[in-house]
Amino acid sequence: MIRVLVAEDERHLAAALGRWLRRQGMTVDEAYDGQAALAHARLAVYDVVVLDRNLPLVHGDEVCRELTAVQPAARILMLTAAGSSEDLVDGLDLGADDYMAKPVVLAELAARLRALARRTGLPQAEVLARGELVVDTASRDVTHRGRAVVLTSREFDVLEELLRAEGRVIAASVLRQRLWEARREATDNTVRVTVMRLRRKLGEPSPIETVTGAGYRIP
Repeated sequence: MIRVLVAEDERHLAAALGRWLRRQGMTVDEAYDGQAALAHARLAVYDVVVLDRNLPLVHGDEVCRELTAVQPAARILMLTAAGSSEDLVDGLDLGADDYMAKPVVLAELAARLRALARRTGLPQAEVLARGELVVDTASRDVTHRGRAVVLTSREFDVLEELLRAEGRVIAASVLRQRLWEARREATDNTVRVTVMRLRRKLGEPSPIETVTGAGYRIP
């Protein structure tokens, strides 16, 4: 699964991009200013970052410079309202890997992100393991304590997110934002019910811990 950070201060545009990319099977986080984008990049590993050049708080140019240091494997696609050749050169000189002028054609954006993700040099499918829990992201096979576990697509996605967090706590609201396309219809309780079903299927002792008032983790 391709992990994408959309850093865009126009919230309606960020939401539209997020919805479209989730429909393409990608996992998406959204940040609405440069400071938030860098905070996300310190907490999660991304394959591709969609970066608006004119972000508030921390300008997109500075975010681009820092991202290349914090996550050198991540590919950066820079967005701008201008489309001149000078803007293109400036963006690429800052460390961006690709460049698109607004308004964005969604199908083209998704195609470019998939192409950039293939250039990360990182495997898009891998085996994730923690204790006696083993997940194959290519076949989507899950075993816990040597027993095969059959999960729904949503349960698998939640489990994969928790494993990729490497012991860090993820809030229900964050899981909802990343994995539920129709976020207005989904609630934090939707996430809680999904985690409850996932725990039941994995059996006891459950590898998933609830951190009261914070979220979930697999320690």
